[in-house]
Amino acid sequence: MPHRDTVDLTNCDREPIHIPGSIQPHGCLIACDAAGSLVVQHSANVADMLAITGDINGQRLEDIVGGEAAHTLRNALATSDNPARPALRHGLKFASGAAFDVSIHRFESKVILEFEPASTDSDQPLEVARMLISRIRNVASLDRLIESSVRLIYAMLGYDRVMIYRFEEDGAGKVVSEYKRRDLESFKGQYFPAGDIPKQARALYVKNTIRVISDAGNPRIPIVPETDEAGEALDLSFAHLRSVSPIHCEYLRNMGVAASMSISVVVDNELWGLIACHHYSPKVLSMPQRVAAETFGEFFSLHLSALKQRQLMETAGQARRSLDRFLQAASHHADITALLRSSLAEFGQMLACDGIGLWLGGVLTEEGAVPPQDLIAELAELVGGVAGGKIWSSFQLSTDLPGIRISPDTICGVLAIPLSQRPRDYLFFFRREMVQTVNWAGNPEKSYETGPLGDRLTPRKSFAIWREMVHRQAQPWSDSDREIADAIRAVLVEVVLHHNELLADERGKADVRQRMLNEELNHRVKNILSVIKALVGHSVDAEVSLKDYIGSLKGRIQALAFAHDQVVRGGDGGGLSDLLEAELKPYSEGTRSVTLKGPRVWLDSRAFSVMALVLHEMSTNAAKYGSLSVNGGQLDIEWRRLANHDCELVWTENGGPSVSRPSRAGFGSVLITRSVPYELEGEAKIEYPPEGVRARFVVPSKHIHGDEELADLEAEESGSVVSHDTVVPRLQDLEFLLVEDQMLIAADVEAMLADHGIDKVTTTPSAADAFRKLEDIRFDVAILDVNLGSGTSLPIAEELIRRNIPFIFATGYSDKAIIPASFSAPVVRKPYEAAALISAVTKVLSERS
Repeated sequence: MPHRDTVDLTNCDREPIHIPGSIQPHGCLIACDAAGSLVVQHSANVADMLAITGDINGQRLEDIVGGEAAHTLRNALATSDNPARPALRHGLKFASGAAFDVSIHRFESKVILEFEPASTDSDQPLEVARMLISRIRNVASLDRLIESSVRLIYAMLGYDRVMIYRFEEDGAGKVVSEYKRRDLESFKGQYFPAGDIPKQARALYVKNTIRVISDAGNPRIPIVPETDEAGEALDLSFAHLRSVSPIHCEYLRNMGVAASMSISVVVDNELWGLIACHHYSPKVLSMPQRVAAETFGEFFSLHLSALKQRQLMETAGQARRSLDRFLQAASHHADITALLRSSLAEFGQMLACDGIGLWLGGVLTEEGAVPPQDLIAELAELVGGVAGGKIWSSFQLSTDLPGIRISPDTICGVLAIPLSQRPRDYLFFFRREMVQTVNWAGNPEKSYETGPLGDRLTPRKSFAIWREMVHRQAQPWSDSDREIADAIRAVLVEVVLHHNELLADERGKADVRQRMLNEELNHRVKNILSVIKALVGHSVDAEVSLKDYIGSLKGRIQALAFAHDQVVRGGDGGGLSDLLEAELKPYSEGTRSVTLKGPRVWLDSRAFSVMALVLHEMSTNAAKYGSLSVNGGQLDIEWRRLANHDCELVWTENGGPSVSRPSRAGFGSVLITRSVPYELEGEAKIEYPPEGVRARFVVPSKHIHGDEELADLEAEESGSVVSHDTVVPRLQDLEFLLVEDQMLIAADVEAMLADHGIDKVTTTPSAADAFRKLEDIRFDVAILDVNLGSGTSLPIAEELIRRNIPFIFATGYSDKAIIPASFSAPVVRKPYEAAALISAVTKVLSERS
């Protein structure tokens, strides 16, 4: 057995966490030879968990799990060539009749098999991951992506606290987003030093992107024997069951945390941060849940990377546009010095800073937090001595320029742009000390336990150490900051030194630089999108092809999502023209022509959903094979009301490739030809003349609202608006009760309310739990899902009436008859729409005021 030094805070950076010699107790582990035939090592709990007697090491895998299961596992191993992507088999039946979830991967000279009791989760991991991804795939802002993701993970996995933890350039971490149990203190905005996550742990986070700790009490099941015949310990870098560093477990216990889970956020092959989950009692995450979480984490990383690239492009574009405006003004301005001084505020918007100063001709012009003029003169002289006429930056000025008289209490960071080859004139950007505006985010009265290694391993002490480490430092200048500074200098040097003779030439150079920047950033964004496409198109299981998932489900579900959104906004369906415009907008650019012609027609919810799928298939086929696949193609769509009030839609394609009837009818063709007749009792006919596809669809009148009905719907919607003169309490001050049995729907509603500043929301999935909450909290208003699966929320409504608490109902049924007439509360249609929800809450509160 190899000698191992005691691990403590002085050497934890060298702790061999990849070879702990033990695993966590919620599963067991077997290590076989390279062929996966003979067992060479095992965890001490294998005999009990797999019901095996006798010596385990030296046995064949078939003797442990049975011949059929062993064959299945070796086939799975053959499909996995990356230990970071172990092959998974859910509910694998052994010869004994027991079922286990199994993970298998090959690393170095060993095949490692991990066994967990078969999960009873009904949700399929691919389905859960797809549902989560669908909720963030169209998010276009970094902040919204980060805020939405913690809510979704909280709803999906049921941890008490979910955080997104971002690493700074110096390795320190910051909690940038959080969603938690309401009684817990907040860590949002909190910083922790780099040493809280040692370097070898960060390396493992990049290799193995999901890490689950089921019990921070640190029970450890030893590997038998601890080393193999060569004296080497079993490398568990890619093993889910790998046991945890005692130091990390002590850190969690000091916080009262009993279980945790982390998903790595990897951007450009570097660890950007973690999605970190805490639970205050032991918690085991099943294999399907881990697969869903891991898939979501990878998409989150890729989407985050794409948004970062887009943000970089937008920031650079804004800076370039500002510089172009300055160049335009300079071309018509006789006094360039005056123009520079008057443009200072605009330059200050190009880089994140607390102040900006122009030191030109011995005169200071300033905006924001800037040192006095005499100290600026001293700074210009010192920078001139070290910068060599180039851009110079520092985030710890007192350290990098010893003897500088600028106090760290006022300024710690400087970025200096020289305006001439001689170190004389500068444009300075200043930043204050970073810790001046950062305070502990938690409850100041909260006390934490101190473990054997001292109070260093508590959040508050950790934060204090971070403050000590970054004292007298500003936020470091990033590479993008310096790139923008380079662009500013390129413009200003030319303007200041060569205005009259080089201005026109500089404009040409600026255009070239702009095009090069745009092309480079565009290339990088396309690379990210290509990676996303490759990920989605890669098989995630031996039986499941994501190519089929992308080609069939993705587009169709997008069409249905649009249909349901329209149904919610329209109350009971949507407009045919809106549906056509949404489906065909992506294809109407360039020289392709799409013509839509017809009267106002409103489809009910059923017809709208069916036609959304049908028109999506038609549009996709036209874009792949028909008139929308080439420039100059023409698509004409005309609809009309027939004498019997049915709606006839005629689809005509011209100018595309020559077409012919498909040799086989795929699912898409079946969907087009059968959906309308079978679902709506209408008609559908499609023909394939050489000049282009011709199709005719007839939707029966019973699925169509006429003009009079449309007027009634519009009147009903307008009548639900609350008068501006009504006095309504501030929603942000009220306690909300949300009764909703679907976790993801509940998370969406909480997010909608949070967007309106409402964070006092207590969510419960059942009537029984709601009654318990009513005993503990005085609620001001309630949102009740009518159907709670095995029951309804009507008993809760009766109790709310007795307590004089206003409420609204929510239902996915179009028929309001399921709600007794004795309840006069407003009804909101599901899926929820933020405006309708807030309007209904405001309405019911106004009636009580």
